[in-house]
Amino acid sequence: MLYLHDGHIREIGIDWRNLTGIIEDIVRIKEEGDCVHPLKPYLRFRDPANRIIAMPAFVGGSRPMSGIKWIASFPHNSRLGLPRAHNTIILNDPATGAPLAFFHSGLLNGLRTAAVSGVMLNAYMAARQPAQVRLGIIGWGPIGRLHLEMCADLLGEKLRQVSLYDLKGIDPGTVPASVRAITDIADDWRLVYRNSVVFATCTVSAERYIDEAPPVGALLLGVSLRDYKPESVAKVKAIVVDDWREVCRENTDVEQLHLRYGLQESDVRTLTDIVCRDGLADYAAEEPVYFNPMGLAIFDIGVAGYYWREAVRLGKGIRLEDAGIGRGQ
Repeated sequence: MLYLHDGHIREIGIDWRNLTGIIEDIVRIKEEGDCVHPLKPYLRFRDPANRIIAMPAFVGGSRPMSGIKWIASFPHNSRLGLPRAHNTIILNDPATGAPLAFFHSGLLNGLRTAAVSGVMLNAYMAARQPAQVRLGIIGWGPIGRLHLEMCADLLGEKLRQVSLYDLKGIDPGTVPASVRAITDIADDWRLVYRNSVVFATCTVSAERYIDEAPPVGALLLGVSLRDYKPESVAKVKAIVVDDWREVCRENTDVEQLHLRYGLQESDVRTLTDIVCRDGLADYAAEEPVYFNPMGLAIFDIGVAGYYWREAVRLGKGIRLEDAGIGRGQ
């Protein structure tokens, strides 16, 4: 078994176009029926704000891999100087079940999250073809930063302005040098929201705060899932999810729209509809697009499988048998 952590992932490298391509491939493999991802259970104990999520999956097609993601999310960890989430993944050989790799990598979780948003961004750009993009991001933690890196890479010269907001403030020095000159740090989330063509919520907000209808034609990347008051997006027709069963629960914005405004599975499009069936073509250019991805294990296993293969090819990682494990030590 190969052990891999954040440092190994960085050594292998981050290629956003490749990562979004992996997600698109897996979406197509899922459409062909060669993926399995059971509804993930949430383990809660003592403090109900904490949760550990089990995410088993199999990806077939040209990227065969199986395994499980086991991610702990403890919102109050910041008080202890610890990451909010601890991400681990075990990969198993899909032919024999033999364990292949163990990942302990918060970065891997962030890469998958941003790559899924990147697939939605690519589809939006292809359908709407804006000449330039004003990007807004709320929340400047690891996920928000990775979303800026991803958007900057995929949008290239079309990215004309970046607006950022975080309740705790943002050090300008943490903004990538490549986009610092076009970046504004706002003191109110509303300024970011109202002026964005692409708007991402990457927060750990304890309660919903967005109480305004979205800008005309904007792409809303609802990464953190619990930022919009239901009335603010109740009239949005172009709602996209990764999987209805997964996302319509756990007090998500989609579940609130379902409970309070009667939103049904038949009312939304899936990421598969967007990638495989040009689903955004069903909506006028003025219609905002509201993307709510709960996070599917097939994407985690697919991305982890890519990094495992690259680690083997490049000789990265730590082979556990070399550390004495499996030899009675």
